This record gives sequence, structure tokens and C-alpha cells, in this order.
Amino acid sequence: MHKISLFAICLFISTQYALAQEITLSEIQLKQLGIVIAPLPPKQLGELTGIPAQVVIPSNQLYTVSAPLPAMIEQTLVGVGDFVHKGQILANLQSPALAEAQRSLLQAYTQSQLAQENLLRDEQLWKDGIIAESRMRMTRGAHREANASMSERKQSLKLAGMTESAIRQLLETNNLSSVLAITSPIDGVILEKNASAGQRLDAASPLFKVAQLKPLALEIQTPLANVRNLKVGANVTIPAFNAKGKITAIGQSLSGGNQTILVRALIREGTENLRPGQLVEASIANQSSGNAQWNIPNSALSRINSKAVLFIKTSSGFRTEPIILISEGAQNTVVSGNLKGDEKIAIAGVSALKSSAMGIGGAE
Repeated sequence: MHKISLFAICLFISTQYALAQEITLSEIQLKQLGIVIAPLPPKQLGELTGIPAQVVIPSNQLYTVSAPLPAMIEQTLVGVGDFVHKGQILANLQSPALAEAQRSLLQAYTQSQLAQENLLRDEQLWKDGIIAESRMRMTRGAHREANASMSERKQSLKLAGMTESAIRQLLETNNLSSVLAITSPIDGVILEKNASAGQRLDAASPLFKVAQLKPLALEIQTPLANVRNLKVGANVTIPAFNAKGKITAIGQSLSGGNQTILVRALIREGTENLRPGQLVEASIANQSSGNAQWNIPNSALSRINSKAVLFIKTSSGFRTEPIILISEGAQNTVVSGNLKGDEKIAIAGVSALKSSAMGIGGAE
């Protein structure tokens, strides 16, 4: 049978006494000790508050606009922060490679027309029994090959930024141009600009970053202990910026540095108050057991022998009330406990009350 030390027994008794006793103080003593009293905040059901998060752009709303061909920048028409529309010209480039690609298309088009004429002629000759079927099949294969070559050249020009109408005009007029217009792929905002007039570019050199800023995403670093009560679709708010959204994904691996889980949310309301890269504090509605919770200022919390407590105002002073810490933030902490909701608590001068409760000091 294990022996229990006298020190452990005394410690247990002193702890229970400290948590159970009432501290008697007069109004004068309250002022002398700097003790401030405030009503218990309104209770809330299942909400984690004060969780650090960062505003980001959803990956499917961010586009990089690059130079499709080697070129020189002739003119830029937009700057960082400008709102642009889909198809709006962002910059004009001079590209000899574009003229060469247009020439290749015209050449392929001519070959396709000639192959079409040869096919029509040989089909008629085969029907009249003048040529063998093998020759007609060879002519048909040459026609398909010419059409495939023309389609390839057309696709190359589309990738270079030419529209279907511009390609049709090129085939009708045979006028080559080395001017390459770079357009926006979406309605959005210019986030980055890596282009300046006179700059020479290689193919695929990035010129602009364009993004849609509504909705925005939120990456929330959530403590592991709180993740089990979170569900995809739960409400997320950013109280300081009046923004709202819902959880879209919950990570499965821990971050190496702070042992948190990355939770992603999509913010659809209040995005105009946020900026990509901004650091904020978020609140998340969880699926807890339904016990009422309170968002308490950290200054009201105290620990007596590893037990978290609040100091509740009574008619003659204060009593200690054990609580459970749900989520600790930089300024506030969400707690639950045996509280009615109409109590008044000490939010300043708590250290003096703790000393009195543990018998270290007392009100004079």
C-alpha cells in the first residue's frame, strides 16, 4: 500500500480550502486593492474566439499573366491596384515571333486549300474510273494532314493571345502584325506588375498577377484540442472587421512549429474590409456538447494550484469559482463552468484576491 506524504495531504486540503472559502472585503478595501468588478459577459454556445488567422486569396481566383512569346514591352496600360475587366488590354508587346507564327498559319491555310482542291478533283476522277482508289486515299490523307497543320497553327496563335475574329481577319487580308496585346483573363484587381516599357521578355515571363478579391479565404491556425468539435460548414466570423464565412476544409496534419491544425474558411460577407495577407483574429462556431460558454477577459482569470478560477462577487466579498478553459486567446479566453450568467466578476486586482484566497495575505 502506497504511503501518502503529509505534504501532499496538506496541499490538497489547502487547495480545497482556497477554492471553497469566501473572501470578505469592504467597499473601501475594494478601492484600496484596485479591484474592478464587471458583469459576466453574455453566454454563448460553442464558439472559439480570438484564434489567429490570415486572409489569403483562394487559389482558383489568382491568375498569372505571362508573355506567350519572346517580345519587347511597347506599352503598359494598367498599374498595381487597378480594377480590370475580362478581355481588357493590360500591355502591348512587339513580337517578331508573332509575325512568324502568323506567316506559318497563312502558309498552312494555303496548303489546306490546295489539298481540298486536290481531294475534290481526285474523288471525281476515282468515281469516273480514271484513277486508282489508292491514289484517292493518298490525296485524302494529304488533305487531313494539311487541315491538322492549319489547326495547330491556329491554336498557337490563340495561345499567343489572338482572338478567333483576329485570326479570321488575318486569313482574309493576309496582313501580318507583330503587335501582341496582353489581356486580362478575369474581372479583378492587379496585385503585381513585373512589366515596364522597353523591357525584353522571354516566352512565359510573368507580367501581371490578377485576382478576384471576393470571396476571400481565411487560413486559421487552430489548437489541436479544439479541432475535434469543428465541422466543415461551421460559421466563421472576424468580429473586428464585420466579416463572415464558413469552414471549407480542416487539415489533417500538425504544423511543426506551434502544433496547430490549419483550418480554411471562405469569407463571403465583409470582404471589402479585408486585405490579402492581413493578420486577424477569428471566431468559429463549434459542435460542442451544448454547454454554455463565456468569453472572459484574461485579466479576470486566476490559477490556484493549477486550477483555473474566477472571483465571483457576493454580498460580503468574493468567492472562487472553478472553470474550464475552452480556448485561450491573446486578450480573451472562452471558458465554461457552473455559472448562471448573472454573476459579477473581478476583472482587475485579481492577484490581491488570489493572495487572500491562498492565505498569503489579506485585506488590512
